[in-house]
Amino acid sequence: MNKGLLNTVAVALAVVTVAAHSGETSSRRYQPPRLADGTPDLQGVWTNATATPMERSVELGTRRAFTDAEAAAISKAAIAAVEADARPSDPDKKIEAAASLPPVGNYNLFWTDRGMSVATIDGEHRTSMIIEPLDGRIPPLTEAAQKRIAATKIGRSSDGPEGRALGERCLLSFGYASGPPMLPVMYNSYYQIVQSPGYVMILVEMVHDARIIRIDDKHVPGAVRKWMGDSVGHWEGDTLVVETRNFRPEQNFRGSSEDAVITERFTRVASDQIVYRFTVDDPATFTSRITGELPFVPVDANIYEYACHEGNYALPGILSGAREEEKAAAAKE
Repeated sequence: MNKGLLNTVAVALAVVTVAAHSGETSSRRYQPPRLADGTPDLQGVWTNATATPMERSVELGTRRAFTDAEAAAISKAAIAAVEADARPSDPDKKIEAAASLPPVGNYNLFWTDRGMSVATIDGEHRTSMIIEPLDGRIPPLTEAAQKRIAATKIGRSSDGPEGRALGERCLLSFGYASGPPMLPVMYNSYYQIVQSPGYVMILVEMVHDARIIRIDDKHVPGAVRKWMGDSVGHWEGDTLVVETRNFRPEQNFRGSSEDAVITERFTRVASDQIVYRFTVDDPATFTSRITGELPFVPVDANIYEYACHEGNYALPGILSGAREEEKAAAAKE
């Protein structure tokens, strides 16, 4: 459910508050609430929205953290940009496609819910979600992966719905919100965690995905391929560790193969923060492993239905447009 400007600012202020107090809530001091079986209670509705990018700007090199002043300036600029986008549109303004986004020509501000503060973990204002490799960047692809990706038509073919991106088909979120890894996009970055004996369920706001994590179980056979993979978890102290494999070939992280193994770690370090760490291990695609971190902070809100197909004219429009192009081409022959 899209929440609009007021909720966006409220979440941003909550994240700023968490950042300001992160030095007081170190994981070395905090004892999380526990369920009847003694495991940490991760339940609730959380958001991972942030102004921190997945990849670090090249000019920052291996610099992992901003100063307090730099982080405050980034948040101030992000909030100012939202306020500017929220101003009423000028009906007499000349529309220029590239310069009009946002709010004219794409989603206007009502539909967005962008993170407006820097991700802060253990007192560090992170310059990127990725922390390994040390430059905070996605490592180079292997030669085999480059060839595989070049030959992939998913997301680029209009021969039928199967050739379009998963988000267009309302199967999974666009970006990587569905997970794993679970990363924020421009809206719908809420997650509801529910725990029960033997299972952890994570309801993803974007496209209503529900991840079912089996605790202390075995993975299904490799021939069984699932949306969002096959997730099996276990507890290491107060950290929930989740290993996911057996992805469908249509789903990937930056071109990862269906044999990728993604490991997530959920550690509640404060009443108002879960540190979420993910590692992507896929030697068939990347020349080194990828590890990232970002905070999840609680929100006092519900997750509502995401009616993706309701009024979704994009997919039939894309396909019918392709058929018209084919007719026009055939007429010239």
